[in-house]
Amino acid sequence: MIKKADTKEKKAKTVAKKAVKEKELKKESAVKKPVVEVSVKEVIKPVKAVDDNSSFVSATGGKTAEVQEKRVEAKKKTIEKKPEEKKEPVSDKTLEIAPKPDRYWEAVGRRKTAIARVRLFTKGDKVLVVNGKPYDVYFQDLAHRAVVEDALKKMKSLERFRMSAKVQGGGIHAQAEAIRHGISRALTKFNPDFKKRLRRAGYLTRDPRMKERKKFGLKKARRAPQWAKR
Repeated sequence: MIKKADTKEKKAKTVAKKAVKEKELKKESAVKKPVVEVSVKEVIKPVKAVDDNSSFVSATGGKTAEVQEKRVEAKKKTIEKKPEEKKEPVSDKTLEIAPKPDRYWEAVGRRKTAIARVRLFTKGDKVLVVNGKPYDVYFQDLAHRAVVEDALKKMKSLERFRMSAKVQGGGIHAQAEAIRHGISRALTKFNPDFKKRLRRAGYLTRDPRMKERKKFGLKKARRAPQWAKR
């Protein structure tokens, strides 16, 4: 019985001691101030600036100092003003005037599906040019050359004009007649008195004859298929 009483007393003492310690800890925590964490900052030595004539010296070492020196020199070169170039006074030069184009008389001639644009010049070599070639090269047949010359020969002015023509469409014969039609129209613009003689010759009339179109059910424009009795 004595042993049991001793153990109970010991337990009560330990509990009392624990309670006292807890109270003391609470009082100490209330009295103590909160601890503030201080962040340690890295101390960087600033670069010392020197006059404009001297270079910058860095705290890290010689390599960075050399690089900074080069940069400073490059900046100085850009800042330095270039000597202004003296502008020479502009001399009054005479403006070159382009020569005026030669005067010409233009007309359009047609025959079937051929269209010719003809220009007659009084200046220059008296040559007949068709699509950039001499007419005797472009037209191999003598009959076609004669057709081109007809209107000029009629007015006795073959050696009076230089002719240039651009022709397209149709056949070679239709192109020759289209050029003749254009030349005769241009001659009437040059001199209206030529109109009567050219009209009588028939060089001013636009020939309306054209190839007739094919019809459905026929071989050509009028040719029908052969009729078979049986």
